[in-house]
Amino acid sequence: MFEATDIREWRGHDVVDADGHKIGTLEAVYVDTGTDQPSFATVTVGLPTRRRLVFVPLAGAAVGPGYLRVTSSKSQVKNAPAIDTDGELPAEDEPAVFAHYELEYVPGGTGERRLARR
Repeated sequence: MFEATDIREWRGHDVVDADGHKIGTLEAVYVDTGTDQPSFATVTVGLPTRRRLVFVPLAGAAVGPGYLRVTSSKSQVKNAPAIDTDGELPAEDEPAVFAHYELEYVPGGTGERRLARR
């Protein structure tokens, strides 16, 4: 495995946890607005009639043949804050995404969002 140089190219590929269990499919990448670096991804999970997008941090993510491996467990990701497949993450819900993974949330210097979809 190796670090992804452009994680956006992996959209549509499987996302697996550290143990290799499939979580879902990579849908989108969210960058940190302060650094413009990939920070979180949304993963499509659920049954075909009840799909949703859950957030997972990309720190430590690596790619293998046809998959993206994240450091979070499958159960932790499946219980993460989610949005509808055609939804947007409201600014007021950003802190909950970070809190779910016990990550520090600091809004931008003038109160702007930390995550932007790319």
